[in-house]
Amino acid sequence: MPLPQDFVVTPDQLCVGLFIHIDLPWFSHPFSFNSFKISSAEQIKTLRGLGVRHFRYDPARSDKQPAGATTRAAPAPTPPQPPATPAEPDANPTLAAKRERIARLAERNRKVVEVEKAFVKAAGVMRNISKNLFARPKECLEEVGELVNQMVIAFLDQPEVALHVMGENPGSEETYYHGLNSSILAMMLAKELGFDRQRSQVLGVGALLHDIGLADIPDRIARPRHELSPPERRLREMHCEYGVRIGRQLGLPDPVLRIIAQHHELADGSGYPKGLKGEQMDPAARIVSLVNYYDNLCNPGDLAKAMTPHEALSLMFAQRRSKFDARALQVMIRCLGVYPPGSVVRLSNDTLALVSSVNPQRPLRPWVTVYDPQVPKDEAIMLNLEEEPEVNITKALRPIHLPPEVHEYLSPRKRVTYYFDGDPRQGRSK
Repeated sequence: MPLPQDFVVTPDQLCVGLFIHIDLPWFSHPFSFNSFKISSAEQIKTLRGLGVRHFRYDPARSDKQPAGATTRAAPAPTPPQPPATPAEPDANPTLAAKRERIARLAERNRKVVEVEKAFVKAAGVMRNISKNLFARPKECLEEVGELVNQMVIAFLDQPEVALHVMGENPGSEETYYHGLNSSILAMMLAKELGFDRQRSQVLGVGALLHDIGLADIPDRIARPRHELSPPERRLREMHCEYGVRIGRQLGLPDPVLRIIAQHHELADGSGYPKGLKGEQMDPAARIVSLVNYYDNLCNPGDLAKAMTPHEALSLMFAQRRSKFDARALQVMIRCLGVYPPGSVVRLSNDTLALVSSVNPQRPLRPWVTVYDPQVPKDEAIMLNLEEEPEVNITKALRPIHLPPEVHEYLSPRKRVTYYFDGDPRQGRSK
């Protein structure tokens, strides 16, 4: 949030406990944030070496007031002056690391754009398959298999970006995006669980087509934006059986039919249509059931009821874990993190940020993109919280509660983005 313009101090008045704002471009000073509370004499020494004549400070967020300061409005700060003898760009190792971070962010953004394009293309392929599935079943099923192969290449086999699933288009395409979300998340888990390529292929096809039976359900019930009545709910639950019937007509193999039949079964027997439990379910169906449940919490038909990824995982683990395959749920939490990518969070220094990727070894300390109106959006600050021991996540926020300018800056998707990768420093997937 903007700091008061009328409270300023000179470099000589800086003291530990003062919350200050640096009026310089983020990349031209070595600190992680433009606004922070001074915590050491070393920070004061660095601040005084920046060549800035005045620093703005926030009395309400400071532990103490600077010597000689008053509560009356002080003169507006003079424009910051660069140091008289600027150092070489790489002379300061902290600044060099920051510039490397900026370059890393630019490269990450480039790869995200590539994966987004691949995802939109996959949704288009699914749309065309759905339109022609009954007219050209043999050709369309071959296209489904090829699509899964391409998805493996586009989303799972990239060394730096293992998975980026985006579902943001409203209207009729929601079905395709949910199928893609489920398929890619399922194949991601299958890879971590040691499925071989053939089993992963079957899993990917089954997850793509798991809702095929909705084609025989009226649209207002198949994709409801209202609370279903008990008869409507029972009709919608028939889509599992309808899907198996359609799948047999199309010649789908038995492993795919089992996924279609069981994707709403739950490990504790509370699912439908048969109330199967744990080991009674097909192993691939247990994975699809898990990711289907998660994506439906994050991306329901009524977006006003959408949970944040953090809320969805917390609910599933804390209150409903008996409903899911324990190992698959554990792997999904490890992959997506306690604060899954796409989560908007408030940090302990009151900064807002968007979780961009996870640290598998430190699930409470992911990589985040920081909201700072002083920094251009395309140069947004990206921090690895593992390297920021004084900064923690205090809570996850719903994007709809954000001020418009923050929403635009962080661009949390209308529909959730899943973005999984490995250690960004190592450039490899886990």
